[in-house]
Amino acid sequence: MLLVCTTCYTEAQQQNVINVGIMLPLHNNNGDGRRMLEYYRGILMAVEKLKTEGHNINIHTWNVPEEADIRTTLLQEGANTCNYIFGPLYTRQVKQLGDFCRAYNIKMVIPFSISSNEVDTNPMVYQVYQSNTDINNTTIQQIADHFNNCHIVFIDCNDSTSNKGNFTMSLRNTLTQRGISFNITNVSSPDDIFVRSFSLSQPNLVILNSGRSPELTAVMNKLDILTSTNNGVQVTLFGYTEWLMYTQMNKERFAKYNAFIPSHFYYNEFSSATNEFKQKYRWRFHQDMMTALPRFAVTGYDHAMYFLSGNNQWLQTPLHFIQQPNGGFRNKAYMLIHYKQDGGIEAITY
Repeated sequence: MLLVCTTCYTEAQQQNVINVGIMLPLHNNNGDGRRMLEYYRGILMAVEKLKTEGHNINIHTWNVPEEADIRTTLLQEGANTCNYIFGPLYTRQVKQLGDFCRAYNIKMVIPFSISSNEVDTNPMVYQVYQSNTDINNTTIQQIADHFNNCHIVFIDCNDSTSNKGNFTMSLRNTLTQRGISFNITNVSSPDDIFVRSFSLSQPNLVILNSGRSPELTAVMNKLDILTSTNNGVQVTLFGYTEWLMYTQMNKERFAKYNAFIPSHFYYNEFSSATNEFKQKYRWRFHQDMMTALPRFAVTGYDHAMYFLSGNNQWLQTPLHFIQQPNGGFRNKAYMLIHYKQDGGIEAITY
């Protein structure tokens, strides 16, 4: 039976003393280091806020680059007194840190992508990262469960570089198994043939086999013609996480086509809370956050707020941990970002 992690408090937290270790590449030598520095800054911003609320938090930091032997780091003063350790970034360091955290009863938060099964066997591990396979499987279930009243249309975008083939094929197999019909068409089809794949009497859910911006634009241009020449046809776009990068140029058209985008994060650049965080970061560190999705500083802030105070009022990164039968906790947070036709945006969390 899988158990939901409802709290991450330790005895030290109950005494209002929390010792936190950061074991990540914290340097300016390459992209990994710069990204992790920004993540660490987000943790610092959360700690500063929590201290104003009465929490007593001690931070210990160790620069653990890719070539480092993390066992040397673990011998340093303060490592074995941590209640939490955030890290590592690299797969080959996971086992050593996992054994250390198990031995000293330290909760180990692995925030980013790794290739390790440590979470399946180590009860001290909290694995935040979700693989593309996990996200795809959840997305397929969401479509089959919640959009089964729609007529589903797959559009071939003629994108030879696409990596979406496994997803669309798995989705088609699931729909077939459930007896849910669908049509397949091509973005290059003549308009009179293109329209035949759509229903004029029930909502159409459109799924592309490409996540790239040029192909998305070509499809929306095609849908513009379809909807302008067929009154009453209803179209909903179901997209990919990459589409969040295209929001600035496509927000109005996403709303027009009632778009849903699956993700495990949402950086809402239009919200007042996000803009306040951006301003505080700029004031605190005298520079802007890196342009990335998700934003690393906001990720660090959300992670620290959750683990160090139990606060899951996230700015960008919701967390929902499920305990593995013989191991630690795996994050299963999932969202659909919905661009509503009235212009609003909602993040539907599962």
